[in-house]
Amino acid sequence: MSHSGQPAVGWASPTPGSERLLAPDLARGVMLLLIALAHSRMLHAGGNLLTRPAGGGWVDVGVQWLLTSFVDGRAAPLFGLLFGYGLVQMTRRQTGPGGDPANARRLLRRRGLWLIVFGVAHVVLLYSGDVIGSYGVFALLFAAAVTWSNRRLWWVFGVTLAFGVAAATALQLLAAAEASLAVGPTLLDSAALRASALIVLPIAGLSVAPAILIGIWAGRMRLLEQPARYRSVLIRVVLIGFPVGIVGAQPVALQAVGLWSPDSVGAGALAEAVFAATGIAGGLAYMAAIALVADRLDQRRGPVTNALVACGRRSMTFYIAQSPVWFVATEPSLLDLGGRLGAATAAAVALGTWVVTVIIAAALERWGRRGPAEALLRRLTYGAGPSTTRPAAA
Repeated sequence: MSHSGQPAVGWASPTPGSERLLAPDLARGVMLLLIALAHSRMLHAGGNLLTRPAGGGWVDVGVQWLLTSFVDGRAAPLFGLLFGYGLVQMTRRQTGPGGDPANARRLLRRRGLWLIVFGVAHVVLLYSGDVIGSYGVFALLFAAAVTWSNRRLWWVFGVTLAFGVAAATALQLLAAAEASLAVGPTLLDSAALRASALIVLPIAGLSVAPAILIGIWAGRMRLLEQPARYRSVLIRVVLIGFPVGIVGAQPVALQAVGLWSPDSVGAGALAEAVFAATGIAGGLAYMAAIALVADRLDQRRGPVTNALVACGRRSMTFYIAQSPVWFVATEPSLLDLGGRLGAATAAAVALGTWVVTVIIAAALERWGRRGPAEALLRRLTYGAGPSTTRPAAA
């Protein structure tokens, strides 16, 4: 991996805001909408089981099909792709002329350790489906992946993809027997149930590896930094990725709307495996499409684009900020709406939640304030120093 032409860095420092790219931040802003929509299933009867129909009228059925086909299992890979891309950017900044590759790996591992801490706190306090800790596990175990050869990168990708598909399939089959949300009669009971989910954190860390590894490959290619150069590649990814992701989702989506039911456990498991395996194609297509849009926008950014970018720059803050909504809505001792709304109404709650976070992010950008989660993570990762007052890559 070449590091030529990178700025000299003698002290570990985050990326200045003036050097941030439009495409990754725009993608993170859009990604948060997809994540919110994916989480909205906690509010309708489908719950944790992707194949369970939520019922309701034709609007609810249509919304459930759309979300299962375009969002479920497709939004999370986009998150992983962008995380992997960010690892390359961080490493490249640390390993320019005068930089230290070993120090870059230490930096990634330290950041990964703190991400695990953030993720554990997020799970116990608010939401059992956290992914922050999973990415922390990956960074802690595979900090050197950024400098692996392409052959090794793709070999590990294949192994972890097989593992991730098997894990996702197994979890859905288990959810078929127990699809209840991780909530108890009291807030303390719910916290204990969420904490019990932490036992699968190492498995989750390996399951997110395929998307992160492709994100690392994309970062090496500078796909988001040079979209004009790779325009034809990005277009092909969109034209292939979306159909693969959508068609691969249909064995599950058709079950979710009650149009098909597998006649054996094996057929059901195969449907889940196909759904999981094709999710990365959908995530890649989203990333490529947003990169193409960003290339067209570039210097013609309007207030909506700026607000989305502001949200993307604070993606961890506003990913966590969505969780209080699901917490309050699903806790039996609070609103107790888990499984009680139609799919369309649940999606509207998700959309409204995301819009509010975008508005708050835009206000923080105008005021020159970082997201509190990003600010804390940077300080813990980089330590106190002159660069801790500058915006940095999430």
